Amino acid sequence: MSNQPAMSVVSPRGLLSDQSDNVAAGDTVDALVVGAGFSGIRMLIELHKLGLSARVLDAGEDVGGTWHWNRYPGARTDSESHIYCLSFSQEILDTWDWKERYPQWTEVGDYLKFVTDKFDLRPDIQFNTRVVSARHDSTTNRWTVVTHTGQTFTCTYLITGLGILSLPVVPEWEGRDRFRGEILLTADWPKEGADLSGKRVALVGTGATGIQVVPVVAEEVAELTVFQRTPNYAVPGQNYELDDAKRAQIRADYDSIWTKARNHVFGFALSPAGRMYDDVTDEERERIFEENWQRGGWEFLFETFDDIVIDRRSNDAAAEFIRNKIRSIVTDPDTAELLCPKGYPYVGKRPPLAHGYYEAFNRDNVTLVDVSEDGLAAFTETGLRTRDGREFEADVIIFATGFDAVTGPFERIDIRNGAGASLKEQWDEGASTHLGLGAPGFPNLLMISGPQCLYANFPMVSEMNVEWIGELLGSMREKGLDSVEVTAEAAEAWSAHLDEVFQMTVLTDGAKVGSWYLGANIPGKPQKILFYFGGAAAYTAAWERTRDNDFAGFTLTSSDAESKEAAAVAG
Repeated sequence: MSNQPAMSVVSPRGLLSDQSDNVAAGDTVDALVVGAGFSGIRMLIELHKLGLSARVLDAGEDVGGTWHWNRYPGARTDSESHIYCLSFSQEILDTWDWKERYPQWTEVGDYLKFVTDKFDLRPDIQFNTRVVSARHDSTTNRWTVVTHTGQTFTCTYLITGLGILSLPVVPEWEGRDRFRGEILLTADWPKEGADLSGKRVALVGTGATGIQVVPVVAEEVAELTVFQRTPNYAVPGQNYELDDAKRAQIRADYDSIWTKARNHVFGFALSPAGRMYDDVTDEERERIFEENWQRGGWEFLFETFDDIVIDRRSNDAAAEFIRNKIRSIVTDPDTAELLCPKGYPYVGKRPPLAHGYYEAFNRDNVTLVDVSEDGLAAFTETGLRTRDGREFEADVIIFATGFDAVTGPFERIDIRNGAGASLKEQWDEGASTHLGLGAPGFPNLLMISGPQCLYANFPMVSEMNVEWIGELLGSMREKGLDSVEVTAEAAEAWSAHLDEVFQMTVLTDGAKVGSWYLGANIPGKPQKILFYFGGAAAYTAAWERTRDNDFAGFTLTSSDAESKEAAAVAG
């Protein structure tokens, strides 16, 4: 990728004190879960059902995961509220009232707190706790987990609910200490908010986060300068408030909603379009695109044509429609053209939804600066400077510069197996897992939405993974087994299948523009597909084959010496 700066990890968890005057001894539990977002909360409920003792550790001050940290102006989901939730409890579905089609971060956080308190989970959750290391002991079949204060926990099963986008990064530009203004990171926005009124603000980054920030901040600041390296294909979300009638309709339809979502390629409650590029005329194709543009949301991608992700002609047609929409919305032709993505396909990068993004560039106080060729390189006392010497003044600089996705949070923790080998080193050439649930060589390390899991609506993916882990652990308990490890052969086969599916799509071009699907947004990170793009139904079928074949792909054993001896005699 041209002009890609070096990036440094900036973890909000790093703000926690690394010292403690009174370090308490940790618990010994059956299962330790890292992360208290959707994954960790749902996993704790499942562990309680299994009768296992459990503890959840999280660096935040409350539940929420990514929605605890990403509280920037305009932060909201890109999935509709009625499926950006957990499905296991009919009571929760019947009693929780979503306010909007796409909930704001505060509403998602309130929902997760509601679920947590409804199931009385807080006694088993420890907040303000960052895990720094985990070491497996093959002789005792236990993990020892150490926190940032030196507190230790031991457990049989170490379960990660780290989130795919939880480790933010910022460019390593010279002179950071020189800048006299304020620097803000969207992924660690101040809890008390930030007063931007009347200020000159520079926004670096135009991914999904930046696209949400722009229209909200533009209404408050004196000047907003948006630095763009790669333009995005942003389709309108067409958000609206949900009234009682709409909520009642959703509740009445929940059975079909979840059935649709679990069979949809990306886990949404949408129906196939039932048509391909060649099935209609050019005029009819434009009408279909327009109709779904007005509907908003993922309908534009999934209910227009079923071959947008696999047929370049279909994708080109969708991409050009979006470009023409940008040109019709943005009044300045030069700005409009800069905002038009070129050289890569629609969905080549993660496509965001927009809520007034393009319209914001018609405001007198908003300026777009193209840094695709002359990249930003340094801070000055009063702002930012490009490599070729262009300077821009700002009172506040906001970084919306993305994440070290999927594998980054794992590699932030020093995870080692009984032989002392680290997971980070094992993934030097890219992560390798089976179904995103575990990695070979690391017994009893179980992952929720881990590397190479399904790419889809992630609360649903997390819940699927939790249920599968529950089935696995439940079966093991019935058989007197307490050790599970992914086989190298299963991980190799799953990686090969992921690549085979990926090569059938237009997503392969994402490497050109730093797609985090491949880790291409982080200089030096191995570029290997991080997700399964075969759809929710195929992903579920892969698990069912594994489960129904005595958990093929996993080696299940007992650490009990007598059980091992009996098994050897029986063999």
